[in-house]
Amino acid sequence: MNTTLDSGRALALRRLLETGLPLQARPYQALARQIDAEEAQVLAQVELWQDQGLFRRLGLVLNHRALGFTANAMLVLDVPDALIDEVGQRLGSEPAVSLCYQRPRRLPQWRYNLFCMIHGRQRQRVEAQIRDLLERHLLSDLPREVLFSTQAFKQCGGRFAPGAPAHG
Repeated sequence: MNTTLDSGRALALRRLLETGLPLQARPYQALARQIDAEEAQVLAQVELWQDQGLFRRLGLVLNHRALGFTANAMLVLDVPDALIDEVGQRLGSEPAVSLCYQRPRRLPQWRYNLFCMIHGRQRQRVEAQIRDLLERHLLSDLPREVLFSTQAFKQCGGRFAPGAPAHG
């Protein structure tokens, strides 16, 4: 059996992967059926793309609100540029922080360059976690805001394949 996919099937597989894995015991087999290929071909193609750096990782998008996490806050900080990598690494390794990333400032309206997401079930608990993080990491003096989400929108992975559906 040929373990490579032709370009048409490879593109079809990319489009399918961008909408998420099927919730089945053998998701790659289900994908293979959809593009008229073998499961081994799909697995080989995914491995090739990972080796080429097209994929860094495969992940899940959880519906945190359905799991009871309704007190969700984005801590935004104005971190001196010389410290951004160090502070980002420290905060990103904290168990309470589910996402931590740097973004460019948009001066003069938006001065913040480090974003940390903290999910929780109770607002007061999340606020206490943020105070604790700031104190333990000696960041209490930095300009910051805590933005609690008020509405949830659909989350999905990136869309990169030409002709991929806009919503999955």
